[in-house]
Amino acid sequence: MKLGFSTNAFVRHNLINAITFIAACGYTGIEILADKPHLFAASVDNRKLEEIKRRIVDEGLTVSNLNTNTVMGFFASPIPETIFEPSLSNPSESVRNFRIEYSKKCIDMAYSLGAPSISITSGRPVPGIYPEESFEILAGSIRTITTYAEENNIRIAMEYEPGLLIESAPELAMLIDAVDHPLFGANLDVGHSWVAGEDLSDVIELLGKSIFHIHLEDIRGRKHYHLIPGLGDLDFRHIFDLLSSSGYTGFVTVELYTYPQKPYEAAQKAIEYLQHFSIPEYDACLDADMRLKS
Repeated sequence: MKLGFSTNAFVRHNLINAITFIAACGYTGIEILADKPHLFAASVDNRKLEEIKRRIVDEGLTVSNLNTNTVMGFFASPIPETIFEPSLSNPSESVRNFRIEYSKKCIDMAYSLGAPSISITSGRPVPGIYPEESFEILAGSIRTITTYAEENNIRIAMEYEPGLLIESAPELAMLIDAVDHPLFGANLDVGHSWVAGEDLSDVIELLGKSIFHIHLEDIRGRKHYHLIPGLGDLDFRHIFDLLSSSGYTGFVTVELYTYPQKPYEAAQKAIEYLQHFSIPEYDACLDADMRLKS
C-alpha cells in the first residue's frame, strides 16, 4: 500500500505549495482537489495542467486520485457549507447535465495528470422525489460518465457519506451492481464506514475488488468530523491488516479537509503516526518548512 495526502486540506494555500509540502513530508501520493481553489475543471487550461504535472513529477509524487466530490466553484459567491450540488442525482436535467459534463472534464484532467481515478459522490436526497427514483437517475448519470471514461481507462470511484443518497456500503454495492461497468467502483472512506456503524471487514468483503481508492482519517465517537490519525477511536493496525489481507495495493490517501487553518501540521502528524502501521517505505517527515524556503 502507498500513502498519499489530499490537497483539500490546503484550500487556503495555492496548489504548488501544497504539492511541495506533501512531497517534503514523505508521502509518495497526492490527491488533487478538482475544485476551487486548486483545479476547478471548468476554468483549467492545458498550460496550467502541464505546470502542475511538471511540479508533481519533479517532486517525485504520483497522483493517487482526482477528488471531484464537490463543485463549490460552480457558485458565484462562497457558501457556508458543502452541499454536493450540482449533483449527478439531481432531478433537474440541466443541473444534472452540468455535473456530467464537469465530470467528463475531470476525467480528461485525470488522464493528463496520470491519475488512475476520479472520486464522486451521489449528492443528497432531494425533497419531492423518492430516493428510489434518485437512485435510478444517479445510475443513469454514472453510465454516461463511465462510457466516456472508457477511452482513457479512468476509473470512477463513488464515495458514500452520511446524509447523502448513497450513505452506506450496501447501498454502494447495489449501485455498483446496477451500473455494472468495470470502471465503476468505490472510493472507500474508512471514517465514513465507522460513522455508519459498519464492520470494516464486512465492508471490504462486500465491495472487494471494486475498491479503487481509500480515504483515511480518524473519527471520535460516531461524529462525522475528520481528525488527524491518532486523535480518535479508529484502530489503524486493524485497518491496515484488513486492507493488506484483502490484497489491496492501491493508495491510501489521508483526507483532512477539516484542518484548513493548519494543513502543514496535519500532514506532518498524520504521516508520523501512520508510518508505524505496515508502511515501511516511509521515513520520518523531512524538515518541510526549510524545503519550502529553499
